[in-house]
Amino acid sequence: MIKRKTKITSANKSKLYKHKGNYIWQGIKTEKYKPKGGDWADIVRRVITGSHGESTRFHFRYFEISSGGYSSLEKHRHEHVVICVRGKGKVLTGRKMNNLCFLDTLYIAPETPHQLSNPFKEPFGFFCIVNAKRDKPKLLCKTYL
Repeated sequence: MIKRKTKITSANKSKLYKHKGNYIWQGIKTEKYKPKGGDWADIVRRVITGSHGESTRFHFRYFEISSGGYSSLEKHRHEHVVICVRGKGKVLTGRKMNNLCFLDTLYIAPETPHQLSNPFKEPFGFFCIVNAKRDKPKLLCKTYL
């Protein structure tokens, strides 16, 4: 059995983030998907757990892609779990395109090129769980969408 040390900080306290409706949580700010870049459109994120002083080994985030929007086409060494909770969307993993609908759950393996998009009329919202310590994405130059 491997024992891992968890760093506990003074900010590490149990906290409830009340859902206020419309996929907004009290105390959670809406941020740009990425600070800059023209390889994505019409997507926001809300970091629910992982940027408020917690000692978790994962980050739990909510992303929402507006109609016509898409994420970067990228790959990296870390893995993702994506769970659709609003509307529906499309996801490219490798060269395979899948539709994601309510509560569909997708595991994206390390080094797999991926991109999420919303060609539908309603917003596409999903939870995304990733490692707290992770590598920066390698952007891929061509979108398959």
